[in-house]
Amino acid sequence: MERPRFIIEAKEAESMAQEAGLTVPQLLPTLVKSAQGLARPPISNFHVGAVGLSSDGRIFIGANLEFPGIPLHHSVHAEQFLVTNAAVHGGRRLTHLAVSDAPCGHCRQFLQELRNAQEIQILITSSQEDPIFKPLSSKLPDPFGPYDLLDEGTPLLLEIQDNGLGFLGNLKNGFVENLENNESLLKIAALEAANRSHAPYSGCPSGVALMDVDGKVYKGSYMESAAYNPSMGPVQAALVAYLASGGDGYGGIVAAVLVEKEGVVVRQEDSARLMLKAVSPKCELRVFHCCSGSNGCIKAET
Repeated sequence: MERPRFIIEAKEAESMAQEAGLTVPQLLPTLVKSAQGLARPPISNFHVGAVGLSSDGRIFIGANLEFPGIPLHHSVHAEQFLVTNAAVHGGRRLTHLAVSDAPCGHCRQFLQELRNAQEIQILITSSQEDPIFKPLSSKLPDPFGPYDLLDEGTPLLLEIQDNGLGFLGNLKNGFVENLENNESLLKIAALEAANRSHAPYSGCPSGVALMDVDGKVYKGSYMESAAYNPSMGPVQAALVAYLASGGDGYGGIVAAVLVEKEGVVVRQEDSARLMLKAVSPKCELRVFHCCSGSNGCIKAET
C-alpha cells in the first residue's frame, strides 16, 4: 500500500497542473479532499485538509490531528501541520493556501508568524461563494503579530534560526564525548531542533527527536506565537515530521529526547511526557538541558 504523501516536489506539481490544464495555485484546491483523508480526528471526527504552495514550487500538505485522553489544546490543526511540515523540510515562504474549511481564529493567528503573512493568498473550498484566492488580510483584519513585539530583523517562522545552544562537555573528534548510542544520536538531533526553535517571545527554545522501530529519527522544534496560546509544542512538531515522512501508527515510536534550557519560564518536559504517554506508552523519554553562550558550551555539528 502506498504511503500517504505530504509533500509534492516542484517538478511534479508543475506536471500535475499542466496535465489538468491549471496553474499550480489552481491545482491546490483539487488536492484538498485528499488532504482531508489524511486527518486523524478521533475525538471530533471532523476532517480538515490544507494544501500550501511554497515559493520554491513545492506543495505541502497538512491535516488535523487529535489525541484521545489529553486536553484538546494539544491538538494540531491542519494549517499548523502544513506550516510545520514546511519548516521540517526547508520551506521558506508560503504564497498560496487552500483549506477545506475557514481557518479558525487559532490558525489565523498562528499564520501571523510568517513573514508578510497578510499577503498569503487563501482559498476555502467549502465556501458558498465562488471559491477564489483572497489575501489572508481579508480573513484577519487589524492583526496582532510579531511586528507588535519584535524588531523587523528577528527571524520569523520558516526563516533560518540559530539559537546558539549547546551542551556542557568536552570535544572529541568534533563531537561531545560518549555520543555513540541511539540516545546520543537523539540528543544531538533534539539539540539541532532546539537551535531551530522559533521562541523569540519567551526566550525558551526547545526541540524533540523521536526514533521509530526502524531507527529513523524525526525532529520537531517548539514554535511560538505572538499571542502565545497558538504556540506549537516540540512533541507535536516531531509527530508531524514523523507522519510527513511516512510514519504510520504512533506505536512505532520507541524513544524520544527533549532538549531545553534548565529553570526556564516555559518548560516543556511535563507536557512532552503527557503527549508521549498518550500516543505511544512504550516510548521512553529522556530530557537533557542545554546551555547558551557560557564557557564550555559545545554546539553539536550538523
